[in-house]
Amino acid sequence: MPCPAARMKFLLLQQKYLEYLEDGKVLDALQVLRGELTPLKYNTDRIHVLSGYLMCSHAEDLRAKAEWEGKGTTSRCKLLDKLQTYLPPTVMLPPRRLQTLLRQAVELQRDRCLYHNTKLDSTICVILNKLLWFCKFSNDGTKLATGSKDTTVIIWQVDPDTHQLKLLKTLEGHAYGVSYLAWSPDDTYLIACGPDDCSELWLWNVQTGELRTKMSQSHEDSLTSVAWNPDGKRFVTGGQRGQFYQCDLDGNLLDSWEGVRVQCLWCLSDGRTVLASDTHQRIRGYNFEDLTDRNIVQEDHPIMSFTVSKNGRLALLNVATQGVHLWDLQDRVLVRKYQGVTQGFYTIHSCFGGHNEDFIASGSEDHKVYIWHKRSELPIAELSGHTRTVNCVSWNPVLPGLMASASDDGTVRVWGPAPFLDTQGLENCSNMDS
Repeated sequence: MPCPAARMKFLLLQQKYLEYLEDGKVLDALQVLRGELTPLKYNTDRIHVLSGYLMCSHAEDLRAKAEWEGKGTTSRCKLLDKLQTYLPPTVMLPPRRLQTLLRQAVELQRDRCLYHNTKLDSTICVILNKLLWFCKFSNDGTKLATGSKDTTVIIWQVDPDTHQLKLLKTLEGHAYGVSYLAWSPDDTYLIACGPDDCSELWLWNVQTGELRTKMSQSHEDSLTSVAWNPDGKRFVTGGQRGQFYQCDLDGNLLDSWEGVRVQCLWCLSDGRTVLASDTHQRIRGYNFEDLTDRNIVQEDHPIMSFTVSKNGRLALLNVATQGVHLWDLQDRVLVRKYQGVTQGFYTIHSCFGGHNEDFIASGSEDHKVYIWHKRSELPIAELSGHTRTVNCVSWNPVLPGLMASASDDGTVRVWGPAPFLDTQGLENCSNMDS
């Protein structure tokens, strides 16, 4: 392999050659080509290309064919940048070194600060007097959907300034309680699933409040979980009785996978891979296109629920009797076990959130919401206020200082930084009896 000195000399002579050609000094350029570049015996293919530039009729033609800016500051600065890549910092500092150092210093301070996010220490509470099983912010952060045991789904409008919730729509008619909700990628639709004995799935148009699809393949089915394909035109659903379907927006069955007892589902951004946790205490990846599957995560206890980070690299698992575990899906290794949370055999849904998804939140059977920095096993905050099990937490994907929690105590609480909340409205609970 040629040494860096040869590469640097070649780059310098190439610039010299091109500048001679641009100035019309063809004989001088030819001398550089024959007497200096060729004897280097480096990158002969490039030398053949350079020799072809001798046929250029004018300077504009040369610059176009060589994709070169021409003689002057621009091309020479680019040359200098290339040369600097071969020089150690002791000889010549890399370009924009101060800017790079300052950026790295800021990133290091942020990474080492476990509290680098707007602190969540205040809450607005809405009492619904019903067992709340699930809550989920829309992808644009403007709405919050809640599902409860009394079969209703409520869509709330989120005020971006006060963080107050305003009732927008109530979606009724579910035959079972609503234990899981999934927003479509563009937030046009919302899918509602029920508990283990629920054989139906409801797909709502959020904008109109109309039920687009009520899907049921068989009364023997259990459709308890759902996940949207990134294209927004398909979804997968399943349950613990062995159903695993891929469907279109009208509920038509596109594909099915037999014998998979699904606990929780997630579609990766590649549009092909579906992750499913099952009753064998594992998460497997399923490809409906080539009908292949592979094991990704194996736990020693039941996986009650899981969620995946935006970049698809990390998975956050709520594991029965164990708590919250963080897995690297690419390397297929357990990264961290988080302490503090009380997790039995209730289904509790945790989430990523905050700045750059650096934080993790989970409900708990001890009535609290726990928050960790994803690099630290110990919680950095314990939020009190609920009086029964906290079943689900959802971090606003747009407002990093805003989080919601749903509990068996019949309340949904919106947690946010104190400066944004009216202190007189704190714990300002509006009764909405069912």
